[in-house]
Amino acid sequence: MKWFIRIIKAILIIVFLMSGIVKLSGNAQMLHDFKEVYGYSKGMMYLIGVFEVIGAIGLFVGYWKKNIGKLASSGLAIIMAGAVFTHLHSGQGMNVALTPLILLVLTLIVLFSRGGK
Repeated sequence: MKWFIRIIKAILIIVFLMSGIVKLSGNAQMLHDFKEVYGYSKGMMYLIGVFEVIGAIGLFVGYWKKNIGKLASSGLAIIMAGAVFTHLHSGQGMNVALTPLILLVLTLIVLFSRGGK
């Protein structure tokens, strides 16, 4: 079980780090989606990007400091719950909301795991 949780954490670290960097880079498609599709501001896109990068770093540090990992996975779960809501509320349907839903489930698995004990 310990290795299963570690693999999930590694996947989450990579996904959230990459996703956050794309948002922080000011990607044109991401900016269009945030403004036109979801109705959020450019500042919200950058804020979510910062939180995703900090969450990824927190998950990485969480390999050694369990409380930081739990805090990071809690924050990322909240972000992904918001992403699922945003996709569904904007009328994109479950096909688009599936990716953040899977990430939400994975962050909850990490959050409620007991560190592989």
